[in-house]
Amino acid sequence: MTVKKRIVLTAVAIICLFVILYLSQEFMGSYYSRIITLIGIYGIMAVSLTLVNGISGVFSLGHAGFIAVGAYTSALLTLSPQQKEITFIIEKLVWPFNSIQLPFFWATLIGGIVAAIFALVIGWPSLRLTGDYFAIATLGFAEIIRIFALNMNSLTNGALGLKALPDHTNIWASWGWLLVTVACVTSLAYSSFGRALRAIREDRVAAQAMGINVFKHQLMAFVVGGFFAGISGSLYAHWLSTIDPRTNTIGIMLTFNVLIMIVLGGLGSITGAIIGGALFAFLSEWLRFLEGPMNILGFKIMGITGLRMLVFSSLFVVIMIFWPRGIMGRREFSWDGLASLFKRRDRK
Repeated sequence: MTVKKRIVLTAVAIICLFVILYLSQEFMGSYYSRIITLIGIYGIMAVSLTLVNGISGVFSLGHAGFIAVGAYTSALLTLSPQQKEITFIIEKLVWPFNSIQLPFFWATLIGGIVAAIFALVIGWPSLRLTGDYFAIATLGFAEIIRIFALNMNSLTNGALGLKALPDHTNIWASWGWLLVTVACVTSLAYSSFGRALRAIREDRVAAQAMGINVFKHQLMAFVVGGFFAGISGSLYAHWLSTIDPRTNTIGIMLTFNVLIMIVLGGLGSITGAIIGGALFAFLSEWLRFLEGPMNILGFKIMGITGLRMLVFSSLFVVIMIFWPRGIMGRREFSWDGLASLFKRRDRK
């Protein structure tokens, strides 16, 4: 297939996507619109972690920390000074957050930048570690962020969290940022930089022997992943309309949720990350009935809180045992692959 045909097909696919999103926004109820919005948010989280864990080959467990940083930063920038004065009742909010208010787009962008700075500060010493040691270091970072959020009353409002955030996140915001994330990560993954990352993932020693600066490449990927994690955190906070550090909405469990997404879709596949995020969003809503009263064969069974996560955990274990490559493996969607699939079917 020629390059011109690929460009035309991609443009048509993007137009069709926007038409579908418009119809979803206009004709679907608010409940389904929120699920579609959540798919975009989860997609950004999964793609950003795929760049770090799947393409770079480092095992990070600190993604929830970057998401939390982006969420708090953007929330403090979008809340009005009057709302902040009412919200911060234990200690007054520090300057300059107490007197500024920015549009949602700029607040989201700044949230991503602050998360990227945190990724640089954490990655600079941590990436000198390898394997499980790096995973433990990033896990500790995520827990440190949670503890700070619980105790910094003058910045995060402590355990009370931030409530009544503006409901800015909609289908267009989440899917627009998802397209930006996919475009940026795909461009990196299929550039010389991405090829160097894959070489490091396959054999770190051989890549270093070929002259690839392993530390610099992994640090850059870690920072870019942190940036888009911060973006997703901003979108997620304004989708929830609240940030509560006492719950698992932005805690360490969120990292494991995103890990389930990328393993389900295929570790190392950007397409698989989006598919995994979509499946996780649908399943997390569909399985809500497990946590409510159920009537099975005339027997009334009380729902069990947290049973959804038990199902997800079981699914994760089953996939790791019987289908470790996930849905896409390390493959990506391509027009050439789709055309060859149809050709094989025609031959049969």
